Amino acid sequence: MRGSCLCGGVQYEITGQLGDITHCHCTTCRKAHGAAFSSVAAVQIKDFNCLEGSEFLKSFQSSPGKRRYFCSNCGSHIYAHREEQEHYVLRLGTLDDDPEVRPVNHIWVSLKAPWYEIAEDAQLPQFSEWPDDRT
Repeated sequence: MRGSCLCGGVQYEITGQLGDITHCHCTTCRKAHGAAFSSVAAVQIKDFNCLEGSEFLKSFQSSPGKRRYFCSNCGSHIYAHREEQEHYVLRLGTLDDDPEVRPVNHIWVSLKAPWYEIAEDAQLPQFSEWPDDRT
């Protein structure tokens, strides 16, 4: 399974299994991604291989012992890592391939964006592209 950042400078592959997919609504995930939540899954460090662009990976310590790694060129968040853990928390928006697993839960909903309702999301109309005649 492969993934990359927005500019394509960072490219990686996953050689093992992903953990459960979780949608995290914590304040730091929302702010880091500029979105209502971040979709994440654990990947063992030994199973994550940066194929290109490791020199573009920079990090930010978002809380004590936790660093968020992103492409310094385009800003795409790739993964986060806590010092004591043997896995990365992969940001699934950077995957280029289907992980073949699906989300199992939402976490930190006590901090979710007040404008986002989880239950209503499935009832929203869906469009394959724009909802009107834009080109």
